[in-house]
Amino acid sequence: MKKLLALLMVSMLLLAACSSGASNGTESEKGSKDANEITVWAWDPKFNIKALELAKEAYGSENPDLKVNIIENAQDDIVQKLNTSLSSGTTKGLPNIVLIEDYRAKSFLQAYPDMFHPLTGSFETKDFVQYKVEATSVDGETYGLPFDTGVTGLYVRTDYLTKAGYTVEDLQNIDWKEYIEIGKKVKEVTGKRLLTTDPNELAIIRTMIQSAGKWYMKEDGTTPDLDNNEALKLSFELYKELVDNDLMNFHSDWNEYLATFNGGEVATVTTGNWMTPSIKAEASQSGKWAVAPHPSLPGMKSVNASNLGGASWYVLDVPGKENAVDFLTKTFGSNVDLYQKLVSDVGAIGTYIPASEGEAYKTEDEYFGGQTIISDFSKWAEEIPQVNYGMHTYAIEDILIVAMQNYLAGQDLDKVLKEAQQQAETQIK
Repeated sequence: MKKLLALLMVSMLLLAACSSGASNGTESEKGSKDANEITVWAWDPKFNIKALELAKEAYGSENPDLKVNIIENAQDDIVQKLNTSLSSGTTKGLPNIVLIEDYRAKSFLQAYPDMFHPLTGSFETKDFVQYKVEATSVDGETYGLPFDTGVTGLYVRTDYLTKAGYTVEDLQNIDWKEYIEIGKKVKEVTGKRLLTTDPNELAIIRTMIQSAGKWYMKEDGTTPDLDNNEALKLSFELYKELVDNDLMNFHSDWNEYLATFNGGEVATVTTGNWMTPSIKAEASQSGKWAVAPHPSLPGMKSVNASNLGGASWYVLDVPGKENAVDFLTKTFGSNVDLYQKLVSDVGAIGTYIPASEGEAYKTEDEYFGGQTIISDFSKWAEEIPQVNYGMHTYAIEDILIVAMQNYLAGQDLDKVLKEAQQQAETQIK
């Protein structure tokens, strides 16, 4: 009898241990054990993290019982951690919400379709600028809640323009050819080059081709579109024209980039609106800057608006996803007052259209001569053409960086792009 009781006790202990182990394993793999707790990953403490802190504060009145943990990681670390975990099929240690750059989003959504929770129907997509909705959707399903816009503008030194006989009005709705002609005159009179770029990336090419509704991939997001891409070919030609006329300054890192315009070495900066705080960092130049629309591509269907950068929020398909969705939709998905704070406290321009009617968006900025630059950027954001960034933006850009150097060295452009097309088709499966 004692032996039987002992055997039963051992069996019960084994079952309890197995049960406990299975439960802990599932919880650790799928997310937080606490039903009233979610975790969010993002990068940049002064921008995205600060925006999350404001959203957390705003959400407190909606659900004070939900604990929101905000964890800062470098963007590259987030990419690495997501790839490592999701490729192994485990969500252990991953957050409920993660910020992903728009250029990278579909590489995750298409590679790991079952790891992200669809947001279709949880917020009004029509209330967001449509190029961002496209960037966050796959096969008609919405996975991301759009956040900041990378809408581009042409930051210009008005004092340099004046010396060359131009005004900001002369930069309204121009194309790149017209922009280059203005740059020639400005350099002749002031000695200042038109703009600066990093030769190891092609951000300027991205802005050019998106203004024409084109990308490195075809509309399916998977087929390379390089050798017969009219917008890309024209952008290469314009880039070379800038170089040949000595209108392009080259920098190799972020600090050199900032020093170029903060030090007054270039007449314009063509980039995303997120550059505003860096422009304004040089207090001595207050009143000497303005922002004009992004140049269009000449001779083809193109608009005076484009995009560079930007990211959106995604919910992982783990326990706590309902709370995560509720947090996002009641903050970044609908809270107009939050977006006013994002502009005034962070300098972050969202892509939530109703927010653009708020007072913060209409504020005059004395640094830019009293221009309402937030309102202007928001208007341009609604004009940005939708493109499918697909899965391989940076992989293809690595190929094109070499192609550009070959072209600048004298190789035939058609040959250069044809070879780039062949290389992309070989490398990208």
